[in-house]
Amino acid sequence: MELMKLETRHLPGALKLSQEMGWPYRLEDWEFAATVGRGLVLEQAGQVIGTAMSWIYGKAFAALGMIIVTGPAQGGGNGSRLFDGLLEAAQGRNVLLTSTEEGLALYKRRGFTAWGTVLQHQGLLTTAVTREGGDGVRQATISDLAAIQALDERATGMPRPSMVAALADVGKVVVVERDGRIAGYAISRRFGRGYVIGPCAAESDQDARLLILAQLSKLHDQFVRIDIYAEDGLGDWLESLGLQQVSSATAMVKGQRPVSEGSAHMYALANQSFT
Repeated sequence: MELMKLETRHLPGALKLSQEMGWPYRLEDWEFAATVGRGLVLEQAGQVIGTAMSWIYGKAFAALGMIIVTGPAQGGGNGSRLFDGLLEAAQGRNVLLTSTEEGLALYKRRGFTAWGTVLQHQGLLTTAVTREGGDGVRQATISDLAAIQALDERATGMPRPSMVAALADVGKVVVVERDGRIAGYAISRRFGRGYVIGPCAAESDQDARLLILAQLSKLHDQFVRIDIYAEDGLGDWLESLGLQQVSSATAMVKGQRPVSEGSAHMYALANQSFT
């Protein structure tokens, strides 16, 4: 059993593992994750039996995720081997991840502590979502990218320009303007069973809702997923639109948690692994 760098040739095997776990990833979702991050695989007799990925945000932060070990190989320390390889690759950065109930014990043993809860909402959008004119929301242009990247950094407390640019490149982006400047953005893109809305960063709860509504208004009769922080209180509102909560996960950190700047806040995630 060999631990090695994840390469393009491993992605079909990685997809098979995620299907075994019941995750709705497509091959395109794996390809995107590998393009913006880096990963490790455990390979045995030419077969991928485990994966783990990381995404580096500047000199101080990293996110870990997509940690999977096939059923027959579980319980033999393979998950720990992959995870420790990721921690070593993070090179002393503060590390973030989102954990299922099954992973909590492992992560706590590695020094991670919980700081929040992520709620997964999804469903077929049969509710007709409309938006009123004059809400300040418009389609983004390429000239907005630098302002969007700067807002994302204020909202997350981490420099993620490459990630944001890659997400904007594959998705549709809307922004909200306040006093002549961009005060929020949201990206919708193909993912899993349909579409995911996220990231969504804004300077107020109201603008976050307006941005999400603007994206939902284009996705009638599509399967939509949104991952939000429970502390923001958007869950009941999303359920009223037909997007039911189907699971929850624990946001964790090893080291120092990033701090947002001013009123900027991240309301919806691009992916629980990317954080």
